[in-house]
Amino acid sequence: MRRIGWMIGGLLFAAASIWIHYEVKVVGPRGGRSGTLQQLGQIKVGEPAPDFAARDLADREVTLAALRGQKVVLLDFWATWCGPCRAAMPSLEALHNDFKDRGLEVLCVNQGEDREQVQHFIKRKAYTFPVLLDPETAIGDTFGVRAIPTQVVVDKRGAVRWIHVGFAGEDAELRKLLERLTQE
Repeated sequence: MRRIGWMIGGLLFAAASIWIHYEVKVVGPRGGRSGTLQQLGQIKVGEPAPDFAARDLADREVTLAALRGQKVVLLDFWATWCGPCRAAMPSLEALHNDFKDRGLEVLCVNQGEDREQVQHFIKRKAYTFPVLLDPETAIGDTFGVRAIPTQVVVDKRGAVRWIHVGFAGEDAELRKLLERLTQE
């Protein structure tokens, strides 16, 4: 009888593991597919992005509203402990370097970590894009972020133009969009 209990328990554990793997890898955050989305939480492509204020690593306040009318903004929600986030950083640095003089502002919004930890990581990797701190994940919550990395592109008028959940490597679709938006 005990052996049957162990077998049933093992089968239930295997079924739960397969289900969890499917939910995380296939279904994605909040029942939506990972990848490029039209809506994430309350934000939708084509609608205004919610404003926010955050401190950068130099303790300066940065607001999304201050960039409206001047810059296209690529928001990247991330954390140092997130492997896919770290894998995305070289691509973000390349986008920052390629487009910073053409009107793109890459803002990497760290989710829930302390300033010293984030500063150490950024300095060690020698990244030059601006990093904002979201210690309570309030900005991430406002943008509906449930999985990281999550990227949101906001055009110069302040409208959301692209939402992507997960790491996709060097994204040709994103690069083409940024080319177009920075020329508008």
